Amino acid sequence: MELQHWGHWQHPLVFDEDERSGRLCYGCREPIFGPSYSCIESDCDGYYSHHKSCAELPIGLHHPSHPNHPLILFGIYTYFVNNREEYDKFSKCDVCGEQSNEYSYCCYRCNFNIHIKCSSLSLTIQTEVHDHQLTRIWKLMKFTCDFCGKEGNLPYCCAQCDFAIHSRCAACPRILKVFRHNHPLHLTPSLEVHQSDSPICLLCVRKVDSLCLYYCSRCDFAAHLYCAMLPQNREYINLQELKEEQSTESISEDPELHQSFDLEICKVIKSTVGEDGTEIATEIKHFSHEHDLKLTDEIPNNTKCNGYNYNVQCILLSNTLTLACHEHRLYFSRTYSLQKCSSCNFKNYSVFRCSTCEFVLDFKCATLPQITWYNQHEHPFNLRYTLEDESGEYYCDICEEERDPKQWLYYCAECSFPAHCDCILGKNPNVKQHI
Repeated sequence: MELQHWGHWQHPLVFDEDERSGRLCYGCREPIFGPSYSCIESDCDGYYSHHKSCAELPIGLHHPSHPNHPLILFGIYTYFVNNREEYDKFSKCDVCGEQSNEYSYCCYRCNFNIHIKCSSLSLTIQTEVHDHQLTRIWKLMKFTCDFCGKEGNLPYCCAQCDFAIHSRCAACPRILKVFRHNHPLHLTPSLEVHQSDSPICLLCVRKVDSLCLYYCSRCDFAAHLYCAMLPQNREYINLQELKEEQSTESISEDPELHQSFDLEICKVIKSTVGEDGTEIATEIKHFSHEHDLKLTDEIPNNTKCNGYNYNVQCILLSNTLTLACHEHRLYFSRTYSLQKCSSCNFKNYSVFRCSTCEFVLDFKCATLPQITWYNQHEHPFNLRYTLEDESGEYYCDICEEERDPKQWLYYCAECSFPAHCDCILGKNPNVKQHI
């Protein structure tokens, strides 16, 4: 059975009655276990996989949350790749208030947007976070969630307790597992976390200011509810099997605060032995991506490390970095909102962030070499974070254009020769160009 899907006109999607790969659905961004549609052509490699229900969603919808106009189904991912500003605008749901890569229904007249999961919420639900049945209120109304303490729209309410909750909070399980920590995280009231200051979410590296959070008391590992629930962070495994496996292992505790990041950031799937006897990993499973990654020295039709083609230097970075440019340790942070690099001002979703202050580095700046050479210049260039200039004029001696004095630069002290980092290294220094 085949389906010609509106989001992938190149090839038909082929039905699979029992998909077991756990690939993320292109529609709802949840793992697929069961009936599905996917593209089986070699150049797509199952990339356009969908739950059967997501593939068969109607193109148009009349919904009680927006009764005045019909809503049209669309995929936000095109904006994610081509226009980040439009992505930030259209990925936010007017019902849950959150950003997501999942399909949405949109009213272009009113700029109203609702995620497909929010559009299909049941009228009544039973949830792990409350003892009584909850009823959906299909009316746009501001309320404060009694679970996380944040404002929202369209609550689920308990008539017996005067309890109101976001739909996403209602979906929180009591226990879950994230890729970047070895142990399960438990749903915990913030007041029960005994830290001298507000807990730091070790997934986005920002303070947790909600009434509840996910927490591992064994390692003092805390995470925002929604950070732990993000498909990129959440690991869908059998928690009972994990518990039994851990009971047979010896545990070593690291006393330093915020050392609960796991040191093992990737697992080797396949390897080979080089000519000098060195073992080389040729295929790995990395916490930051749902698919296995294969080692290659070329990236066809691509010139940058963009989240699907990773530079080896980026993939081997630890979760934590100690760099000369900043006095505090930096932690890997991934969110659905753009974060601006403190060095180059480029915005990205995955960065290294300081938990003490607002200092942020993207992957490119975090991997800049301290010393490098440029063409036929006889002296090495050193990475400088600031450079005083009595003239008050700031130029690059290579391109002869102005440079921002707040941005990092390379500098030859022997020749008093300042230059943009891109002028010295090129715009994509860590990637071998495809020829």
